[in-house]
Amino acid sequence: MMSAESRRMQVLATISESHIPISASLLAKNLNVSRQIIVGDVALLRAQGHEIIATARGYIMTALRDEHKYLGKIACRHTPDETKEELYTIVDLGAVVVDVIVEHEVYGEITGQLNLRSRGDVDAFLNRLNQMQVKLLSELTDGIHLHTLACRDKGHFDKVYQKLTALGYLLEA
Repeated sequence: MMSAESRRMQVLATISESHIPISASLLAKNLNVSRQIIVGDVALLRAQGHEIIATARGYIMTALRDEHKYLGKIACRHTPDETKEELYTIVDLGAVVVDVIVEHEVYGEITGQLNLRSRGDVDAFLNRLNQMQVKLLSELTDGIHLHTLACRDKGHFDKVYQKLTALGYLLEA
């Protein structure tokens, strides 16, 4: 039987080497443990400083890979029904939606890690919300939210910004 430390190192290696998100269920099956054991292992790995991000499709090491070196923030406001078009627009232009941030009147800033790179990622995220009957964070703040976007460079970010402005999804100053 594998020790807990060895298992965590295997979890870390598997996530680190993957170019796609790896689900806790798949890790659990491969290591012959429960999904909850994997969730605990990942929590401990995060506490040790490993940058593991949980997405709707599974775990990955970082939001920035390959050519996405520029991080920019956008302030948005739209209805829940417009979320799909907003996110599709961003990923169709080749940017990554790293997170969503809202300013809550009691809790302060709340950040949800997204790491959406494709329409498939967007669909998985929205389907999970629907299946779990969970509301968008932006519904707590009358549709106002921020996104961190990972882009190739400032010019790429500006292109995404301009398209979202044309669609009316950005908060006006």
